[in-house]
Amino acid sequence: MKYVIMADGKGNRWSNYLGTPKHLASIEGEKIIARTVRLLNQIIDDDDSVVVTSHNKDYEFEGANRYEPIDNQLEIDRFTNELIARDVCFLYGDTFYTEDALNRIHEEPTEDVVFFGNHKSIVGVKIKAPDVFRYHIQKIKNMYIDGKIKVCKGWQVYASLTNQCCNREIEIKEKFVEIHDITTDINTPEEYEKVRQQI
Repeated sequence: MKYVIMADGKGNRWSNYLGTPKHLASIEGEKIIARTVRLLNQIIDDDDSVVVTSHNKDYEFEGANRYEPIDNQLEIDRFTNELIARDVCFLYGDTFYTEDALNRIHEEPTEDVVFFGNHKSIVGVKIKAPDVFRYHIQKIKNMYIDGKIKVCKGWQVYASLTNQCCNREIEIKEKFVEIHDITTDINTPEEYEKVRQQI
């Protein structure tokens, strides 16, 4: 399995809080993304690998290779097209993961595509059938470009995969493993401070 940690976003809602990108903000003295890399390397097999997608050279971490995506225009492009393959798992660079959550993601089997998260956020996508995932990514991109939907990110891909309307409230159905702990994405300073208080 290749674990791809997506960290090439713009971080607009973070507003340069603490004078650093959100992925590099520290929790308990460790950068958020470095923590994810470390925890992954404790559970992955010898044949597995960890990649961090970023154009920023500050995103070099021991235990991971940095990769600069070719195309990164829309939010949905964070799922780096050229890295979508069989046995790939996309994780988020701005997410605080518990050890239990990463273990659950690592161990969960899938026949095609499975999402991980909760009603608030998606925290991972594990892929066994790259053509299925690519199809839904492209479908959502086309709908967004054609003005049929206003948002173009992971939730819309999940809606498409589960035959839901992308313009309505998206229901958690099949192909989704719920993570019920403090694992959460961090988009704003408020979310960051909330996670720090929960640790």
